Amino acid sequence: MEHPWMFLVKFCELLGPGPAHFAHENPHVLYAWLVMLFLIVCAALGAKGVSMIPGKAQNFFEVVISGIEDFMVDIAGEESRGLLPLVATIFIFIFVSNLAGMVPTCFPPTASINTTLGCALVVFFFTHYLGIKHHGVKYYQHFMGPVWWMVPIICPIEIIGHLARVLSLTFRLFGNMMGHELVLTILFLLAGAFFAPLPIMALGVFVALVQAFVFFLLSIMYFQGAMEHAH
Repeated sequence: MEHPWMFLVKFCELLGPGPAHFAHENPHVLYAWLVMLFLIVCAALGAKGVSMIPGKAQNFFEVVISGIEDFMVDIAGEESRGLLPLVATIFIFIFVSNLAGMVPTCFPPTASINTTLGCALVVFFFTHYLGIKHHGVKYYQHFMGPVWWMVPIICPIEIIGHLARVLSLTFRLFGNMMGHELVLTILFLLAGAFFAPLPIMALGVFVALVQAFVFFLLSIMYFQGAMEHAH
């Protein structure tokens, strides 16, 4: 289905056929850049006014970041505090990307499988980086099972399970956001741009939060599993 009018795509059409072709083929890239720019600006503005007596913006960011950190420590333990920059970035980027679909003329980057696959691959590779960092060569024991004679059975299962994580993270987020985007698109086309889609948009905010949280929670669990000792 053709997506409704998107302002970044229309802007690229003014720049010439090359940018216009790229924009029509990859709107998720344009809006992912827009989300990143938005988050960078928010972070710069938040950091600019940091003081011992926090203002409203600083209080808000402190509550969000400390909440993410406390939840992560409760799940994965004290050694996970060093993971805060990555997991907080994953959660905030996905949540804001999901919410982008609520803004007229915007396209949520997470409604493209390319974006969700990119996020899933970051989690996948960082999981094994953590495993090697914490255990060295002995990390291979996570794939071997408890006894040597079970290795031919356990090792393929573990490898398939780790690869399935990528598919799970990718398709869960993509499927939910694309489904919500299609519902909104149909309502916009059939019932107008304001009143009819409002209940679905309100539900969409909840869906955006839940999907970001699920991705965030699974990432923490994968990181924790890589850091703990093999059984």
